[in-house]
Amino acid sequence: MVEGYDFYQRQMEACDEELQKYLAVLPDRRKESAAVGADPGPTRTKQRRRSKAERKGKTRRKNQPGFDLQAELHRTFGVDLTRIDGIDIMTGQVILSEVGPDLSDFPDEDHFASWLELAPRRNITGGKVISQKSRESRNRVANALRLAAESLSRSDSYLGARYRRLRGRKEGKKAVKAMARHLACLVYRLLTKGQDYVDRGAAYFEKKRTEREMIGLQRKAAEYGMRLVPVA
Repeated sequence: MVEGYDFYQRQMEACDEELQKYLAVLPDRRKESAAVGADPGPTRTKQRRRSKAERKGKTRRKNQPGFDLQAELHRTFGVDLTRIDGIDIMTGQVILSEVGPDLSDFPDEDHFASWLELAPRRNITGGKVISQKSRESRNRVANALRLAAESLSRSDSYLGARYRRLRGRKEGKKAVKAMARHLACLVYRLLTKGQDYVDRGAAYFEKKRTEREMIGLQRKAAEYGMRLVPVA
């Protein structure tokens, strides 16, 4: 049993060496990304997100390569996708291996999400949606993003709060798919605009949600010739 374990470990190390060789020949997109999207400079939020990404990078999972994969992904993508909560190093590797670092072939994020089968198939006639239904997907990127979405259930972040809100409104699979689509859109924006993601926290999400609900209530009251009065 020990000899079998050692054999598989050597096989994995050989695969890691080959993977590192393939990554080494890919161009460095960090300068290109800096030119596309100007970074206003580090803020406290960014410093906090960076430390979280570093902690995730230092925690080596069993199936994670033995070299610094996070640094290679950052160099190849031009941005650090692990700044997005739920997106870890292995998710980034799946994205790179399946679609590469350049998403310019997709006109916009909606086309990218549709290709991932994370958007419903709609029948449109005369500009109106007649019917729509979900599509099953075996896309490896979509599956990785679904797993990333599920990992946000206890995340004290903007995305974590957004996912919990979705779970309160939709049933399990629909909430996961909707959150996976949002993550896909964030990935597309980072890779095409070259800017780092900044998390604003769960409190910010709840604040914006309350503001939207208040605007809706005020509009509804105005329709009936009434207005909202704060409780003293």
